[in-house]
Amino acid sequence: MEFVDLKSAEEFSPQHHVHKSLTATPHSDISIACWEPGQVCPNHCHPYATEIYFCFSGGGKMRLPSGTIDVVPGSFCVHPPGEVHEYINGPQRSLLFRVRHGTDMLSRHVGWPTNPDFKQSADDARFCAHCGTAFAAAPPADGGRIAGIVCPECHHANRASAQFCAQCGTDLSEQTVI
Repeated sequence: MEFVDLKSAEEFSPQHHVHKSLTATPHSDISIACWEPGQVCPNHCHPYATEIYFCFSGGGKMRLPSGTIDVVPGSFCVHPPGEVHEYINGPQRSLLFRVRHGTDMLSRHVGWPTNPDFKQSADDARFCAHCGTAFAAAPPADGGRIAGIVCPECHHANRASAQFCAQCGTDLSEQTVI
């Protein structure tokens, strides 16, 4: 058994949010994410891992191709493999508990609208072009939803023009673009 005191593990930085590894197993990693007010992570996905966030304190918003949800203390988000997401921290420090479980914890970065210095890697660009992962480079001006199709089977975010899910192959021709 392992025991971790989350409060003593906290680490904050004014330059960027901090992910601090707490422990790992062969198919999972457990960490905390510490966020200063207003910090934002890049739009990204984990093609081969489920990612779970539990909000201990603070909170913000989780933006998905299908819309934006509030993240508040006591709530948690479960991102299935391949689901593109972006966390936007609120006006106070936040502590999120994170578990990733899967065969590979690799992140693929789609974009980072709030960071003008962000440059997508060539590997991430090839991955996104190949699998159909699509997320707007910037949030819509009206704060609304991003156009795309979320697979009804695996919840993978697909391009609005996709005929089949890039992750599981489900026919998307009868699905509504959201």
